[in-house]
Amino acid sequence: MNLMILELAVVVLGLGILLGDLWTAAHQKHLLGYAAAALLGVILLASFFGLEQVGSGPAYAFNNMLVLDGLAVFFKRFFLIAAILVLLMSVEFSNRIQSGISEFYCLILFALTGMMFAASANDFIMVFVALELISVTFYVLNSFQRNRLASLEAGIKYLILSALSAAFLVFGIALVFGTTTFTNFADIQRALVANPALAGNGLFLLGVLMIIVGLGFKIAAFPFQIWAPDVYQGSPTPSTAFLAVGSKAAGIVLLLRVLFVAVPAVTQHWSKLLIIISAITILYGNLCAIPQRNLKRLLGYSSISNAGYLLLGFAALSQAGKAAILYYLAGYLFTVVAAFTVICLVTRDRDSDDITVLAGLHRRSPLLAMALTMAMVSLAGIPPLAGFFGKFLLLKAVVEQGATNSAYYWLVGITVFGVVISLYYYFGVIRAIYWSKDVTDFSPITVSWPAKLSLVVCMAAILYLGLLPGKPLKLSEDSALALTTPVSGSKQLFH
Repeated sequence: MNLMILELAVVVLGLGILLGDLWTAAHQKHLLGYAAAALLGVILLASFFGLEQVGSGPAYAFNNMLVLDGLAVFFKRFFLIAAILVLLMSVEFSNRIQSGISEFYCLILFALTGMMFAASANDFIMVFVALELISVTFYVLNSFQRNRLASLEAGIKYLILSALSAAFLVFGIALVFGTTTFTNFADIQRALVANPALAGNGLFLLGVLMIIVGLGFKIAAFPFQIWAPDVYQGSPTPSTAFLAVGSKAAGIVLLLRVLFVAVPAVTQHWSKLLIIISAITILYGNLCAIPQRNLKRLLGYSSISNAGYLLLGFAALSQAGKAAILYYLAGYLFTVVAAFTVICLVTRDRDSDDITVLAGLHRRSPLLAMALTMAMVSLAGIPPLAGFFGKFLLLKAVVEQGATNSAYYWLVGITVFGVVISLYYYFGVIRAIYWSKDVTDFSPITVSWPAKLSLVVCMAAILYLGLLPGKPLKLSEDSALALTTPVSGSKQLFH
């Protein structure tokens, strides 16, 4: 099977949506979003029947620049699910985009293509190509509401800071190539094994550090997080949701491959650095979220704190930590999409994302109130929802390493402190839904059946991942095994 078949299918779908726009009446163009979501569902379903050869070991293509293994398959399906849910949200948002809604759908599909390439990246050249494809599409998506100054500002801020992070990434890749003469992850790993002194080479370490800076921007980890709140607040809601879920997950999978496939010998000595970054990211995100009144800005700071939680799995430097990262991301996907879908629907007829728009939501739409409540409870890490079990797995992985380094216990303490802080602002949202006295609008909110389906799927997944974690955890553990698979003996599919 062609290793790139899923990516090619998504690209063809994106071009098809653009062509379909030519023969679609203006008042029906928003329906192309439903068509795109449905066809992505077909591609997702096909992935369960066309990737069976992964069980016999990873497959490579383009001189080992792309890899198809358990980790790649996990993230490809993750990105497909995220894109389907975001497209359904985009249809609900279409009335707030003056022109070019078909192009908006198409850009989401092209961003998805970049994310799927990132899932299979096994070479720094492919890392750069995938990240640039993701970034360029988000430059446009974030500023797509050209009639809103806030959207244009979000696009410019993302453009400038993303370009800066790309510069760090490119310089880092150049230093790594200059010291090892390789850009392929497997070749770099073998070079470190053959020449252990290379792990202490200053230029090589600087290169790796600069690459981590470039990837740290994508996941909004401290100190590369300054863009997130402003961009989240100003961007169109579907763009924000895809940025929060898809772009962050793309950064995570690339960081996993770089740290644990390309330079594991270096990563083993950087546990203290990872602990410090994780701790500061958790504290920064949670403390800065406390005074926020804008819902999207609040979720921006929440995204920063969740980057810190995900870094717990990196800091643990264990197989359990890697599996916990994948499990946490699965729960985070459905939780964040549910929250942004509700925000999209509630603010559809308003030009405000202030928390006061939630006043009386339980009367206007019990379904939306329930969905947002579940999302906030899950993000807060309260049982029995997905967020709780995800945080539990990450903390468990860190505690297991406490015997080797007491700093891990400090990290656990800081994480628990951050979770406690987060209860205040997450439950502040719930308080606004059920007990706010600022109710001025009692009109019911109309929710289309595709939006209802999206919310029901998200709520069911949040409950399932929290109550029945056995199978999802096994899938996460099996997918994470790809990070320990020997890199030699590659099987080429095509050139």
